[in-house]
Amino acid sequence: MKNISYAKIGGHILLIIGACFMLVPFIVMLSTALKSQANIFAGGFSVIPTEWAAVENFQEVYQKIPIIRFMINGGIVTTSIFLIQVVIAVPCAYALAKYKFAGKRFLFNCVLWCLLIPPQAVAIPIFLELYSVGMLNSYAALIVPWSISVLGIFIMRQFFLAIPDDIIDAGRMDGMGELSILMRVMVPMALPALTAFGILSFIAHWNDYFWPLICLQDVKYYTPPLGISYFNTSDAGVSYGPLMAAACIITIPLLAVFLTARDKFIQGVSIQAGVK
Repeated sequence: MKNISYAKIGGHILLIIGACFMLVPFIVMLSTALKSQANIFAGGFSVIPTEWAAVENFQEVYQKIPIIRFMINGGIVTTSIFLIQVVIAVPCAYALAKYKFAGKRFLFNCVLWCLLIPPQAVAIPIFLELYSVGMLNSYAALIVPWSISVLGIFIMRQFFLAIPDDIIDAGRMDGMGELSILMRVMVPMALPALTAFGILSFIAHWNDYFWPLICLQDVKYYTPPLGISYFNTSDAGVSYGPLMAAACIITIPLLAVFLTARDKFIQGVSIQAGVK
């Protein structure tokens, strides 16, 4: 019993240390957003500013860049990507989890192999394809390349495996078609997995800087990470105070989404960990 108690205490201590380590960048970001440029470049570092410039920094964000427009763009892009991913991933995952057909194992292995491919490796071919069809510099350029998510297929497939086949058989005996079983039985039961995948998808595409930088030129389509690059100029250098203030603003939706769906996210991840 004592060994178990010590193990739990040690585990909690490690978790606390890890949590503090993860919070450091956010604390530095918020602290920098409240400081003047002179205070930021002063010797040493203090969490509490010695020269406050919070109002000036946040005002400069709203005056210098259309931050609201960038946030709206981010919401449109991330929401559209997730909805399209769900429409494609859920049926694919259901087929891989519950159907028996030739080549099923090979197709699932293809899903696993695709998880190993970094997005940067296929950026140039995708860029050339979008250029050839005239889709660059648009919402479509931000959404279409990510419409199929192998991670979403994998997560949903693992969750569907945990659902007993007897539930599906009962639906078939009641006269339900496969689409009806999927939409009325499987999807409602898979809400924790969908929430977990939704949060991962939202964070990944909300924070994406690499792809928007490549495919966009028109400011009206800029996403939040690309928009705050305005504060880094070759002439004036980096305005760290406004830059961190903008970073604080675009972090708020991420925190809101995670805190709102925290319980479902934890439940979805826990179920995934229990499925072999």
